[in-house]
Amino acid sequence: MAAPRSEEGATMAKEEEAVAEGAGRRRRSGVEVLVSQDTSGPTPQCPHGPTLLFVKVHQGKEEARRFYACSACRDRKDCNFFQWEDEKLSEARLAAREIYNRRCQPPLSHKQYVERYWKFIGLPLSQRKFCQRCQQLLLPDDWGKHCDHQVLCDISIAQLKRPSQLLYPLENKKTNAQYLFTDRSCQFLLDLIFTLGFRKVLCVGTPRYSQFYTEESFCHYNMFNHHFFDGKAALEICRKFLQADKGVRLILVTDPPFGGLVEPLAVTFRKFMDMWREEQSPDNNSKELPLFWIFPYFFESRILQFFPSFSMLDYQVDYDNHALYKHGKTGRKQSPVRIFTNIPPNKIILPAEEGYRFCTMCQRYVSLENQHCEICNSCTSKDGRRWKHCLLCKKCVKPSWIHCSICNYCALPNHSCADAKDGCFICGEADHKRTMCPNFSPSKRAKKAVRKQKQKKSNKMKMETTTGQSMNHATVTRKKKKKKRGHQYPCS
Repeated sequence: MAAPRSEEGATMAKEEEAVAEGAGRRRRSGVEVLVSQDTSGPTPQCPHGPTLLFVKVHQGKEEARRFYACSACRDRKDCNFFQWEDEKLSEARLAAREIYNRRCQPPLSHKQYVERYWKFIGLPLSQRKFCQRCQQLLLPDDWGKHCDHQVLCDISIAQLKRPSQLLYPLENKKTNAQYLFTDRSCQFLLDLIFTLGFRKVLCVGTPRYSQFYTEESFCHYNMFNHHFFDGKAALEICRKFLQADKGVRLILVTDPPFGGLVEPLAVTFRKFMDMWREEQSPDNNSKELPLFWIFPYFFESRILQFFPSFSMLDYQVDYDNHALYKHGKTGRKQSPVRIFTNIPPNKIILPAEEGYRFCTMCQRYVSLENQHCEICNSCTSKDGRRWKHCLLCKKCVKPSWIHCSICNYCALPNHSCADAKDGCFICGEADHKRTMCPNFSPSKRAKKAVRKQKQKKSNKMKMETTTGQSMNHATVTRKKKKKKRGHQYPCS
């Protein structure tokens, strides 16, 4: 399933600013995804496949009933699916939802796109055309419909093998924003994969490529819910790719959208690892599927929580069409994107000509400014700058931070002490969330509060069906209605 990369992503500038205020610290309230929770029935589906289960939390307590929302879009304007977990829908509304979901799918199936592709490459070079407005390969019968569009002619086989150079990157940062690796980062990844001995690559996150690759090379897939849109047949193709050719080394490479939640992504990658392990020999049962997860450095603690065997490389990944994520800039303008991997870092050589050196004490390559701390016994910098050790925090921190006697940790000089809150709502530790806390136990009081809230809301709620919208949207009067529309969910 190897394919050139056309990366999805989102700028996430606000989140980066929040992390700069204090790594791992969170707001007092928010929406959490419950990826490991058992549900009472079949998971409802939106146009992006099975939905995810969420709950709104305020200082460790679940405020409302759990609800389903889209796994792929973090803004209700892009996918307005909403359903309470315990809500019962009529057969008519379920049928209407099914019709709406089918209507939102691509106009052609993957099989139909493949048939068009073989016809396209059979055409003479002078008849191979690509519509830039519609982002579509054109057959002669299509020319009349696109005569007033901007059309590229003489599309070569080499161009078809690099569709990211034909397709315009999508620009909706909350759903399908696509950022393309620079040639520098592409070449580094390719050289590294080849040097490490891998000959097969499973790329997770290559959207809109259905018209360029066959069913054996590409699957239409949602990485946030492990959903194959072409059903079991596509799942078996993926399974076969992971398990075939024993002895040929394979690696999974993924560059998820930065607005996506780590929890569902980690669950997805674990499922790929489990599929890969099914056909491994008994000697390899303890091994993991090699993986490169490309993500911002400020998600390190969250990723390591799910994959303790992973480490973060110092290499800065940058993008052609992103104004901020560029290599070579200084300070906070440097790209925050790194590579998380379960491959031992001492086996990965970073290019000296780009400013990386080998630390003999850490036994890994680091950036030039990442100096070894004798107290921490590690090269501690995460962002390319030289960090300083705080004796009170007992760790290295960013050079611009100072120790706050009120908060009792290091932060920016102008941070707001009143808003500071550690990662876990229950115990206050920054390395895990409420649902992962060893002290977490839903109380009878919380359950009673939920039941009271259900009864109270049932008296204020009315159901309505709107044309072109989700068939199960609950409209609540006055301020409740306005508040719910502001919820945001992870993007794809």
